[in-house]
Amino acid sequence: MTSIRHFPASYPLPDWRNFGVMLRVLLGINALSVLAALVQSPDLAGWLPRYIDLAALVEPLLLLALGLLALARDRLWRLPLRLAQGLVLLLAGALVHALFYFAQALVVSDNQNLGRATLLTLAATSILLIYFELRAGAFSPAQTEARLAALNARIRPHFLFNSLNAVLSLIRARPQQAEAALESLAELFRAAMRDPGELVSLADEIALGKQYLDLERLRLGERLQVDWTVTDAPLELPIPPLMLQPLLENAVYHGIEPAQEGGTVHIGIAQRGDELRISIANPTVGPLKHATGNHIALANIRERLALYYDLEARLEIDADDDHYEVRIILPCRQKSR
Repeated sequence: MTSIRHFPASYPLPDWRNFGVMLRVLLGINALSVLAALVQSPDLAGWLPRYIDLAALVEPLLLLALGLLALARDRLWRLPLRLAQGLVLLLAGALVHALFYFAQALVVSDNQNLGRATLLTLAATSILLIYFELRAGAFSPAQTEARLAALNARIRPHFLFNSLNAVLSLIRARPQQAEAALESLAELFRAAMRDPGELVSLADEIALGKQYLDLERLRLGERLQVDWTVTDAPLELPIPPLMLQPLLENAVYHGIEPAQEGGTVHIGIAQRGDELRISIANPTVGPLKHATGNHIALANIRERLALYYDLEARLEIDADDDHYEVRIILPCRQKSR
């Protein structure tokens, strides 16, 4: 079973293939290079030329190291943590020696500073490994599951009461429809009470979203129209739970209920290259009301996207006077350890 306990953000050894990890490494090493240039320069005015000289040596080494670590990621993850960290340090030291010997062969450098360069490289690599280990501790499974549990508890009480009232009105006139509605309501709350560390498939999220909208249609009737467009979507892809339902709830609560004539909620799900794109759009009537609840849902979803995908996923909002759209972009590849 795919679980939040296997999120890359919770690994002490980082996912070297993740764009966010690569960006942090590049920024961290270049920041250390700037600091080294400031220390080595005889005066403040000379730090930039010194940094450029350092960058000419550091950048090729850094890019090569990231490429090799990305290739070896899965094997490193299967090793004990300290052994894997030791191998990362060994790789960094070996690359420094290889680069210096290559430069010496081209007669563009000598190896008189090899020892100092090796020590600086090992120190910088150690700092980054400690940073990623501390960051993994901050994203501990217990804390993460608590955040997910808080979001799962977000189903508004007014929705429960409205749905029950709608079911009661159907019991005598349309008992079979009332029974189906109660089953959908039970399924929705079963999802809300699911283990918050468990991931779900995209197909299950779509089915849950359709059940939620069917319940809302019981009380809103023809005022609520729904347009689903699912194109070439990897339905087996595991995603964090309750991604769609809070956004659909916002679309109904902010876009359909306030409008006397109702409106249409448009849901689009499609794969574009290596990305899964989810969009939920609804009409708006004047300024959004209940904006705090809307922002809470979006903030929670953003936090879970950052936790699981780092910088490889994003949530975008496109809003104007009569239109509100939320887009979620996820990488399609499945993450495994």
